[in-house]
Amino acid sequence: MTTGKINVSVENIFPLIKKFLYSDHEIFLRELISNGTDATLKLKHLTSIGEAKVEYGNPIIEVKIDKEGKKIHIIDQGLGMTADEVEKYINQVAFSGAEEFLDKYKDSAKDSGIIGHFGLGFYSAFMVAEKVEIFTKSYKDEPAAHWTCDGSPEFSLEPCEKTDRGTEIVLHVAEDSLEFLEESKIRELLNKYNKFMPIPIKFGTKKETLPKPEDAPEDYKPETIEVDNIINNPNPAWTKQPTDLKEEDYKNFYRELYPMQFEEPLFHIHLNVDYPFNLTGILYFPKLGADLQIQRDKIQLFQNQVYVTDNVEGIVPEFLMMLRGVVDSPDIPLNVSRSGLQADGAVKKISNYITRKVADKLKSLFNENRADFEAKWNDIKIVLEYGMLSEDKFYEKAGAFVLYPTVEDKYFTLDELKEAIKENQTDKDGKLVVLYAGNKEAQHSYIEIAKDKGYQVLLLDSPIIPHLIQKLESDNSGLTFVRVDSDHIDNLIKKEETAISKLSSEEQDSLKSVVENIVPKQTYTVQLEALDSSAAPFIITQPEFMRRMKEMSQTGGGGMFGMGNFPEMYNLVVNTNSDLATSILNNEDKTVQENLVKQALDLAKLSQNLLKGEALTAFVKRSFEMIK
Repeated sequence: MTTGKINVSVENIFPLIKKFLYSDHEIFLRELISNGTDATLKLKHLTSIGEAKVEYGNPIIEVKIDKEGKKIHIIDQGLGMTADEVEKYINQVAFSGAEEFLDKYKDSAKDSGIIGHFGLGFYSAFMVAEKVEIFTKSYKDEPAAHWTCDGSPEFSLEPCEKTDRGTEIVLHVAEDSLEFLEESKIRELLNKYNKFMPIPIKFGTKKETLPKPEDAPEDYKPETIEVDNIINNPNPAWTKQPTDLKEEDYKNFYRELYPMQFEEPLFHIHLNVDYPFNLTGILYFPKLGADLQIQRDKIQLFQNQVYVTDNVEGIVPEFLMMLRGVVDSPDIPLNVSRSGLQADGAVKKISNYITRKVADKLKSLFNENRADFEAKWNDIKIVLEYGMLSEDKFYEKAGAFVLYPTVEDKYFTLDELKEAIKENQTDKDGKLVVLYAGNKEAQHSYIEIAKDKGYQVLLLDSPIIPHLIQKLESDNSGLTFVRVDSDHIDNLIKKEETAISKLSSEEQDSLKSVVENIVPKQTYTVQLEALDSSAAPFIITQPEFMRRMKEMSQTGGGGMFGMGNFPEMYNLVVNTNSDLATSILNNEDKTVQENLVKQALDLAKLSQNLLKGEALTAFVKRSFEMIK
């Protein structure tokens, strides 16, 4: 038996490990199972090249709890170690890693993802154990070894009777970590960190019912047998080639990832690249609607099938954080802070690759089945519109598949839209005017007026639309977007002909003066327009620029105009060719004149859904009095 002192300059390294990693001490299980997995996969490689003259077989990793003895056993059937290897890898390498870790991360050692990268994986055991034992037998023909350490730099190393190949680690659980002796807690951790590890992991047993024999009698009682309870799926969908998977396989994997999610994903994107970096994964588009506050952190990051985190910021482009799925890459550096992660060259390449891959997939879905893509548009548009705003590389490709729907459910790409409206919606200055509505119901009357003129009206209702149309206008000269309620239709798309007013200029001045004295100046700017006599007498519009800047400041950006709390400003367009304009002008009774203006203003407000509260009550009362 050998006893000795581990050669470290930090005498009390174990309390330090425990203290600095305490917030994440549950990861000890992930680290120890990862070590067992590595040992098993290394053996597989050595047997495949003929270097290890042993039978690989069907190895598993087993986790056992001994609640009474306060012990956790983690057993693998991998390479195993000789006594010399225990001395080298446990006493020297892992400890030098532990010291490096402490030097570097004394102040910020909260990110458990960095542990394995400093050889600290094994020593994470001391976060929950007061004593750790290793029983190990190498695949080489050498005696088994037994190592013991009680959380001080002293250790003992002696031969032992273990006869089967592999390593068993026994944790004597400390009093402050007894929760890890609960079966439910261990099952939770195995599910979280080890659900897709590449070697089967056994945790207890379960009963399975045998199939009923064909010639079974009527009173046949089904037979059950005890089988290993394998808690993981060692061959998850993302590790396979896309050509080997059917649509149903992708859907089944989605259910495996999100067992509580009842809605099917709309479609998936399989990531698979091995140069200039290694990356596999599957991303799913869930139904998203128009809500930007949708739940994020649903994409899981793995390293060689070991779960690391669900915070994939910097790795997955910002606009895709609302998606779901898995990204697995051995090339993502985890031993850096998150700001370092985003600046890392490999990470930027990965982010760019994912952006490109998503854009290519969307383009192929659009080309293969446009009708289906259009049907799903409202459920995915928020991600794509956000992508156009935030990622130049995505914006460059988006023209091929981003859609602009009309209020009548026709869908155009931007190029198709330009072609469709070129003839009818080019104004007298040669500008192409795109009309849009933000709300089909609220802007119904304005939409109808535009449709009567033969104009196409888009329905753009995402919260980030003001930002997007600003970008589209700056990138497409001669193109302008205006909401249908931002002015009278003849002013939105100005043609050459000018309408003639039936009121003289003196009468117009007089009418304007009357209306301005009655309507609130701080809210309405009165405009007189010679419109068709059948057009509404009073029309409320909100100037495009003012409204757009206000909306942009409310959704972030555009805030430099300081318009978030800007009062609502509207134009009140008075149709000088309407019979009502003549009645208001010619009525000598000031009270009647005032009532006519107020009633017309309230009707115009009503059509814009602006009449509320006290004003609505007064309007209803006045209306009833008028029809007595």
